[in-house]
Amino acid sequence: MYVGTLSFDLLLGDVRSLKEKRSVIRPIVAELQRKYAVSAAETGDQDLHRRAEIGLAVVSGDTGHLSEVLDRCERLVAARPEVELLSVRRRLHGDED
Repeated sequence: MYVGTLSFDLLLGDVRSLKEKRSVIRPIVAELQRKYAVSAAETGDQDLHRRAEIGLAVVSGDTGHLSEVLDRCERLVAARPEVELLSVRRRLHGDED
């Protein structure tokens, strides 16, 4: 069994409140969950209105499939015009970890 995680550090565009921030972040999290069957949530910077951190995790029996899903998730977030992807942190965990 393998577990892969991604952590996205995002800069939001023209957002002036936490309510506007939620209206940008929630659809991204929902799309990741719906399209790729991953566990995803806003995991950091919750009290800053122009910054966000989204974390996600995937479990798979095959590292190839795991990497493919993580790559697709990263491309989806990077392609969103309303956010700027500042950094991505990827981790893979195996049975021996």
